[in-house]
Amino acid sequence: MKIIVKAPGTCGELVQGMLNDINVHITCPINLYSQVGIQLNNSQNLTITDPKKTKVLQAVTKTMLHLTGKIWGAHIEINSQILEAKGMASSTADISAAIFATGKVLGYTLSSSEIAKIALSIEPSDGLFFPGIVAFDHVRGKFYKKIGKAPNLDILVFDYGGEVDTIKFNQRPDLQEKNRNNELTIKKAFRLVEEGIKTQNNSLIAQGSTISALTNQNIILKPGLEKILELALKEGALGINIAHSGTLLGIFIEPDKVEESELHKKITKEFSFIKFIGKYKLINGGINELREVGEPCSIFENMVAT
Repeated sequence: MKIIVKAPGTCGELVQGMLNDINVHITCPINLYSQVGIQLNNSQNLTITDPKKTKVLQAVTKTMLHLTGKIWGAHIEINSQILEAKGMASSTADISAAIFATGKVLGYTLSSSEIAKIALSIEPSDGLFFPGIVAFDHVRGKFYKKIGKAPNLDILVFDYGGEVDTIKFNQRPDLQEKNRNNELTIKKAFRLVEEGIKTQNNSLIAQGSTISALTNQNIILKPGLEKILELALKEGALGINIAHSGTLLGIFIEPDKVEESELHKKITKEFSFIKFIGKYKLINGGINELREVGEPCSIFENMVAT
């Protein structure tokens, strides 16, 4: 039997910072996906279509050991639309989809909290695998809060270029102090976005997310951010968000209320150091099973879960 699932990427985060000494972000899932397929076989090995995806192999191995106490032979297929090392949570999407698919192929439906525990044992992880829009501690998993459903909101996504390693970023010696210094402002941003999601008020969401983006300038500077915001607002955009540990910039627009092609052309013309990636929608997070292919493998006959 082959299980195929998909998990969304993100355009950074709506908010990210430290609240009461806990790392917290509010998720920003978009309609861009990593798809993972897993099929058990009678070999003694794990094989994968992209050998560079070592974190996926870790995820599959850890999930198998967690559920059954042993590693099964399997083939893993990965097809991802998500850019890497930009702040689109490409690794989290790969890892969480692999964890969920491994559970399903072994006969288990893992909860989001179980996925979080395994994913965080590999690296800091976005909360994109939780349904809806949530707040989540991406470093230790000490905080989770369901906020609500994604509103009807489009995001124009731009890239400053370069790459940011998530693990190295979270190991920065100055990060904790900077986050503490930003805490009061991040609390305000958090409240605005939370209220905006709950009331489906796009202006409040964009207002809070913009505050968080500007506050993060003392952690990862994005040149010209304030001027880009000013131009975007003049063209009818609601506000901005960023990848707080990445290279992305998002501009929020309401569907059919802004001429997006003109807006991104003006921005890339005036700010030639950023590249337009595309227009996406803010969506609900969560992992979706696409399909099951074939019958259960005969090796299950002697499987005993532990």
